[in-house]
Amino acid sequence: MSDDLQNRGPQDRSRINVSEAHELRYWTKEFGVTEDQLRKVVQAVGVSASAVREHLKNQTGAKHS
Repeated sequence: MSDDLQNRGPQDRSRINVSEAHELRYWTKEFGVTEDQLRKVVQAVGVSASAVREHLKNQTGAKHS
């Protein structure tokens, strides 16, 4: 299956693929973090979007959607 370049969000919104530019754009906007911050959190807690969200929430005390 080829990539749909019109689809700018991640294919699986439960996982974060930091190797894909469109996913980096989506998730950095979603969480309000930089690419570097996102990469570090994914390295620390894994690719689960819910784990990243929880980590960021606990780290900053702010609510991330």
